[in-house]
Amino acid sequence: MWSNESRFQLHHADGRVRIWQKQHESMHPTCMSTTLQAGGGSVMVWDMFSWHDSGPLIHVEQPLNSTTYLSIVADQVHIIMLMAYPNGDGFFQQDNAPCHGAHIVQECFQEHEGDFTLLRWPPPSPDLNPIKDLWDEVKRAIRQLVPQTSNLTEMDSAINQAWYQIRLITFQHLVESMPRRITAALKAKGGPMKY
Repeated sequence: MWSNESRFQLHHADGRVRIWQKQHESMHPTCMSTTLQAGGGSVMVWDMFSWHDSGPLIHVEQPLNSTTYLSIVADQVHIIMLMAYPNGDGFFQQDNAPCHGAHIVQECFQEHEGDFTLLRWPPPSPDLNPIKDLWDEVKRAIRQLVPQTSNLTEMDSAINQAWYQIRLITFQHLVESMPRRITAALKAKGGPMKY
């Protein structure tokens, strides 16, 4: 199972506004642009997936810290891993975000050592986590919505709909891509690569 969280901004902008104006129009209303404080807000979600399925999409109260992540691990990861891998032969992957490596989180994983294996993820390693491709797919689906989401409730609903529409074959293609990703990472000696 691969896991990660992702943040979805309500209004994504690159911070650059381009307006054509004549010299005498600098304060004209058509030459001004309103701004949104902090991009209008965001929604953060966490999930995990494997060849067979994904876990439940967890909405994360911000900021994601060790206590919040511990509740996800205790309430979701352990149960899902036991259901998916009842023989204890499953592997769980997370990256090295500070909240993932927190002492209280690591203690929780140690308590369940026999139920599944936590993959070691070396700190200076390329990001090969295939769940990032799933988050990109969800973000593309949301950008294509007409009309665009206008508030956090609509954003939340759009994320759920896009996530649960991802087909099983997509999960399987991503799992199948792992040998190619690892080979490319080894060939590039951890540097930039295409896979």
